[in-house]
Amino acid sequence: MGDISTGAGDDQKATKLPIPGKRNILITSALPYVNNVPHLGNIIGCVLSADVFARYCRLRGYNAIYICGTDEYGTATETKALEENCTPKEICDKYHAIHRDVYKWFNISFDEFGRTSSPAQTEVCQAIFKKLLENNWLSENTMQQLYCDTCNKFLADRLVEGSCPTPGCNYDSARGDQCEKCGKLLNPTELINPRCKVCKTSPRIRDTDHLFLELPLLESKLREYISTMSVAGGWSQNAIHATNAWLKEGLRQRCITRDLKWGVPVPLEKFKEKVFYVWFDAPIGYVSITKCYTPEWEKWWKNPENVELYQFMGKDNVPFHTVMFPSTLLGTEESWTMMKTISVTEYLNYEDGKFSKSKGIGVFGNDAKDTNIPVEVWRYYLLTNRPEVSDTLFTWADLQAKLNSELLNNLGNFINRVLSFIAKDTNSGYGSIIPDAPAAHSHLLTKALGDKVGDYVDQYVEAMEKVKLKQGLKIAMSISGEGNAYLQESQFWKLYKEDLPSCSIVMRTSVGIVYLLACLLEPFMPSFSIEVLKQLNLPLQLSLSDDKGDIKKAKTPWEFIPVGHKIGTPVPLFKELKDEEVEFFRSKFAGSQADRADRAVKEEAEAKKVTEKLKNTKISDKSGKKEKAGKSGGEAKSKVAVVEKELTISRLDIRVGVITEVQKHPDADSLYVEKIDVGEGQPRTVVSGLVKFIPIDEMKNRKVCVLCNLKPATMRGIKSHAMVLCASTSDKVELVEPPAGAVVGERVTFAGFDGEADDVLNPKKKVWETLQVDLHTDKDLVACYKDLPFTTSAGVCKVLSISDGSIR
Repeated sequence: MGDISTGAGDDQKATKLPIPGKRNILITSALPYVNNVPHLGNIIGCVLSADVFARYCRLRGYNAIYICGTDEYGTATETKALEENCTPKEICDKYHAIHRDVYKWFNISFDEFGRTSSPAQTEVCQAIFKKLLENNWLSENTMQQLYCDTCNKFLADRLVEGSCPTPGCNYDSARGDQCEKCGKLLNPTELINPRCKVCKTSPRIRDTDHLFLELPLLESKLREYISTMSVAGGWSQNAIHATNAWLKEGLRQRCITRDLKWGVPVPLEKFKEKVFYVWFDAPIGYVSITKCYTPEWEKWWKNPENVELYQFMGKDNVPFHTVMFPSTLLGTEESWTMMKTISVTEYLNYEDGKFSKSKGIGVFGNDAKDTNIPVEVWRYYLLTNRPEVSDTLFTWADLQAKLNSELLNNLGNFINRVLSFIAKDTNSGYGSIIPDAPAAHSHLLTKALGDKVGDYVDQYVEAMEKVKLKQGLKIAMSISGEGNAYLQESQFWKLYKEDLPSCSIVMRTSVGIVYLLACLLEPFMPSFSIEVLKQLNLPLQLSLSDDKGDIKKAKTPWEFIPVGHKIGTPVPLFKELKDEEVEFFRSKFAGSQADRADRAVKEEAEAKKVTEKLKNTKISDKSGKKEKAGKSGGEAKSKVAVVEKELTISRLDIRVGVITEVQKHPDADSLYVEKIDVGEGQPRTVVSGLVKFIPIDEMKNRKVCVLCNLKPATMRGIKSHAMVLCASTSDKVELVEPPAGAVVGERVTFAGFDGEADDVLNPKKKVWETLQVDLHTDKDLVACYKDLPFTTSAGVCKVLSISDGSIR
């Protein structure tokens, strides 16, 4: 049985090596960069997803290790060190500890969490470089780069700023690698009036020699690897797409050195003042951190016949793992364990914008801990929202809905009902003792449940083997739903009085499902599973091993826990998240981290002022008696409170529109720009992310439902003045369509809600985000708010094929 691990890098564990005849799995997640606190998007995109798969592998009895660590070299670290007036090593020491503590709180079960600034990194990186040099896969070329005479050094991309050269932008603080205003990727030499970020003087262009990896010469080896392994390893579609985009553009020489001090030194006399480019050395960190884990690291990394390598990352990291790193290993001409499966996430966005480490926008790892919302809730929410095929959105209202509905009312309710009933005294329950159920096989309702649960477990294993983590979680939660339905249909509370043997069958079966849920959900919510096992009074060990027949047992869940076993004390597993708490968190985490810090300082200063004022103020009434310090009644009355409108669906201005023109966005492959007539005389310009889902020839002249009172937003340079409503599942998006006879410009209505719409929805009040969680399609494909259909003068609005989809 597999022990439940709950923290980052449990030191007491014995070192694992590949075992002949067993399934040996090496798991890595993209090394988080060390210059900031990780936010929730980083956590779900890399370490949390890999942790779920690692835990699943251990649960199945596979011999698996999970390797990760902080990526510490490169320009960003040097820049951060300048900002904080310390050395790069001090920056790395500070943020490595922060990362380690965040992941420990999130219960990430690394076998080794290391760092790329170790001596092992230098040894492995230089050894790989020497092999590439020896095999003639490297070349030397001269580049032009900005040089600062005042600082006496070449300037890396991020150490230069100037005016953006993009026509119409002219942003005067564009970085050497990218303009943050218009998003254009840049080279430092393209900047107008460049200046050194350190001393502010103007640098000059100078020649500098660098080493390049000859990707074009390695292309045939690389293509053979990709064509074979992408099929064998079932690479995710976004990984295949990103890789093919690089191959289609044509591989070019890739510079692998930089004019920096902080990095792995290049072991050649001519290049002794240079270090390796971070994207050359960072993936090698997986190898060096494994070397820190065990001196016999080659048994994992040079053992392709017996080890499978699974890698997890966000979509922006893909080409470095499917092109650069494999080419580097292939060029050594040694027998490396090459990546078999890559699991890639899209972006998790935050409320009405993007998570951003550099801008400090969103909820960060330490923020999650400070909310006092339990870690299992955070893990569950991030994993149900895992952006596997398209970007997904974090909202506080959605977190509240999933906690209260799915965890509290479904999962927690089922487990507590079962265990609380068993724990009742023998006049009304079982005195905490698991009853016998000898006739369970012939109990029709129970046998049907067992067959259904067995099928679900097979589906769960199939999904998890393919690294479809969100699907695996959904299947596990479906078993909880089946358990609740089973309890209701059996009416166990009546059976206890009228048919005790049947009640015992239901209870023993239900407690077996409680145990099974602890197993299936352990990869997703390990702290939840620990608590369930504690309430079951069972050891902290779980197993879904084929060797032990655990999967087959799912069809007979009444056999999981032995007759006569005494359970522990049942307590509720989840706590409701209230509306006022959601509003508090939404307000608290609004803006950037810098904004929040400024806000906190101002609020503290204001509070001190008010306190001092109250201390020094003495107010007398007409009788000469001293009144309580504070505002006078007249002053209080003079400030009439603004009454907030009731939050109902009537505040949304949803209208019938027709798309009159549509074209692709000139600067974004995934976006359409539409002209939509919503009955105003002039059509509105609307930007929609539908390119991947609906062909352009199916967009024009379509009637659509349009949300018209969102605040206009600029999307890649074009202002969008409304939003087209669509239904979606994890892999499909469809337009919400009014009936053919609906009048263009008429407002979509909802029975019983007749109020006026807001002129413009206030983004700070999150009206749309709060109401959106209740927009969905039903089993009849009708678009609904809760159970009320989207209604027009010609009938209800529908979608083509998505039932139970979310509308946004």
